[in-house]
Amino acid sequence: MNIPYLYDAGALIAIDNNDRRMWARHHLALDDGRDIHVPSIVVSQAWRDSRRQVRLGRFLAGCHVVPVTLETAKAAGILCGKAGTADVVDATVVVMAAGLGAIIWTSDPNDIHALIDAQDVKPTLVLRTV
Repeated sequence: MNIPYLYDAGALIAIDNNDRRMWARHHLALDDGRDIHVPSIVVSQAWRDSRRQVRLGRFLAGCHVVPVTLETAKAAGILCGKAGTADVVDATVVVMAAGLGAIIWTSDPNDIHALIDAQDVKPTLVLRTV
């Protein structure tokens, strides 16, 4: 069984900028049969112009774009309170990754680590930097 991946906005921005390393990682994950998840709120953070983001749109078509439920939204808010941060998008990434047992791909490991530490879930989540 392969551990799923969950991408934050940094991963989407890398794809949008045609970052070859991120594309290679993504293709290897698909070849390994991994499920790729993207919280819908992360799409909001990275999406700006459909005319210029055709590549990103195609990429997202191959991912599970996961809606943020009321339960997840509440858990992200609680996590922000515990971590002393206001970044509900990063908190949503951590909450969803914990629920899926997913590896988080991020360009912002310090903020994500702080949220993981505040969540205090075992086993701890794994991060990979874009």
